[in-house]
Amino acid sequence: MPLVRLRRDMSETDAEADEAAAVTVVLPDGSELDVPAGATVEDVAYEIGPGLGRDTVAGKIDGELVEKHAAVHDGAQIEIVTDQSDEYLTVLRHSAAHVFAQALQRLHPEATLTIGPPTDEGFYYDVTDVDLDENDLDAIEAEMDEIIAADYDIEREVRSREDAMDIYADNEYKRQILGEEADDEEVTFYVQDGWRDLCQGPHVESTGEIGAAALLEVSAAYWRGDEDNDTLTRVYGTAFASQSALEEHLEMREQAKERDHRKIGQEMNLFSIPTVTGPGLPLYHPPGKTVLRELSNFANELNREHGYEEVETPHVFRTELWKQSGHYENYKDDMFLLDVNDEEYGLKPMNCPGHATIFDQQSWSYRDLPQRYFENGKVYRKEQRGELSGLSRVWSFTIDDGHLFARPDQIRQEIESVIEMIFEVVETLDLEVEVALATRPDKFVGGDEIWESAEDQLRDVLESGGYDYDVEPGDGAFYGPKIDFGFEDALGRVWDGPTVQLDFNMPERFDLTYTGEDNEEHQPVMIHRALYGSYERFFMVLIEHFDGDFPLWLAPEQVRILPVSDGTLGYAHRVKNELEDAGFRVEVEDRDWTVGRKIRAGHDDRLPYMVIVGDDEQEAGTVSVRDRFENQRGDVDLDTFVDHLVDERDGKRTEPDFVDAA
Repeated sequence: MPLVRLRRDMSETDAEADEAAAVTVVLPDGSELDVPAGATVEDVAYEIGPGLGRDTVAGKIDGELVEKHAAVHDGAQIEIVTDQSDEYLTVLRHSAAHVFAQALQRLHPEATLTIGPPTDEGFYYDVTDVDLDENDLDAIEAEMDEIIAADYDIEREVRSREDAMDIYADNEYKRQILGEEADDEEVTFYVQDGWRDLCQGPHVESTGEIGAAALLEVSAAYWRGDEDNDTLTRVYGTAFASQSALEEHLEMREQAKERDHRKIGQEMNLFSIPTVTGPGLPLYHPPGKTVLRELSNFANELNREHGYEEVETPHVFRTELWKQSGHYENYKDDMFLLDVNDEEYGLKPMNCPGHATIFDQQSWSYRDLPQRYFENGKVYRKEQRGELSGLSRVWSFTIDDGHLFARPDQIRQEIESVIEMIFEVVETLDLEVEVALATRPDKFVGGDEIWESAEDQLRDVLESGGYDYDVEPGDGAFYGPKIDFGFEDALGRVWDGPTVQLDFNMPERFDLTYTGEDNEEHQPVMIHRALYGSYERFFMVLIEHFDGDFPLWLAPEQVRILPVSDGTLGYAHRVKNELEDAGFRVEVEDRDWTVGRKIRAGHDDRLPYMVIVGDDEQEAGTVSVRDRFENQRGDVDLDTFVDHLVDERDGKRTEPDFVDAA
């Protein structure tokens, strides 16, 4: 029953009792609202206004998406989710996962359901006891369409945990879920047309609200992502409020397939991850290493300009270091551990403990701070094999890591400097970013006061800088909150990227100190930061963002000389020598091909520029220039072309523009 109706029927005594039991919630605009203890998100919406109450689909409590029946608590940050909210699509896709599961069990009653959450791009459902492949999807999708067209009400059902155990007597996966959180005696199901699924919600009101849905692919997945568990069948799908939105998404998905970094990486000979070397362990071929080297040079230059000094740490440390840093306690399951002469070592999952140890090797005065270290450090994390995917998630990767040791009064200036560096990367590569403040996770080290102080300082930097940012509750590192920057690629997808993290905990754990102006020992603040995030994931983003058409300064091969005949081959090599003397990566295409075929091969290889030399060019000492957009300009003085290449490379422009500049 909506809250306003409750209050209208209250006696004066009831109202007095309710006031005594009231809790205060905080609305998105910062205003506070008193509601009775036990009030739900929907009750809060009705208190704000009857129209909002009727439109409520779900809510957010302290940033977490919940069903509209979820009870609020004192001090809760409350957002109301309607069909106009960004989160509505997540709710709709959650309901679409249930529609898939119902359709599947209509066609395959033997199918056993496990979990089916929404994702950023759709949903998936893990099932077993049924043999599915891509050929089965059309029939299931047709059944889904019938369920959507029937517009069944989606109703919430509360049952005892004991009843739920009985319902799932033959489903060990659902029983495992039920046994994990046994504190609450009641659990919720969502029911449509008599079919039900154990679920906390939230969901839309009826199946008809799902305007359009599609099933995308079938793959294998481990139960709970653990390779020691059963292998299940995972079906991916997506859903939208309209058919046109679905079609637009599917078109973008096709574009994404063409831009897939694994496909382009193979075509351009950039990297490989062969089975024989192990999963998640990429090998970089010469062209790929060229791109990584240029990215490293760019980051190193930025670091030195901003006062960082380069350090280097080994790939492995005694686990005593990881215990001291807190990684062993909080990260042990993700570490590669080794037994060496009856002593335990661990491949480093992060570079920060090594940098903290370097800082600890000498004494510091307040005048010496900040100290800024950087390292392109290789790290290792034991991701589940089912989670590995190309360069986006690997076992071995390199972080363009930086750690600063600063006085408390230097925090703002240093964080602002890091953000400035990050945006120089973003603007240089013509990328878009989304900014988020990630707060304290469930597993953390340090006290509440330290965390609140760290979060407040990062929030203050973002707000005073005028940055538009989201809050990601619980997504901070175990040692401190952070500001995350997500790269948005050419297809509108967002990937984890740079980060800046404020850490009051590791300096305490390592007993790091400096001598203050008062001649007393003080504890520095440690700031963790990365400009790219990791080279692997950043490389993936750039491959797909540029569709392999890297800007000149990054391109593995920058210019290719195409001699028209064997008679101009000598001149082609003289042109090559001049370009190489200017610092460019140049090859001569000397295969016995027609010029047309050489040009097609150059476009397939995604070259920024091709230089065609024939008898006329050789006689005049000029070249004919062709860019990747198939524009061509003849009778070009070679020195003029070289000067332009230097300007384009050093200016790090993202597209060739020599022909257009003619």
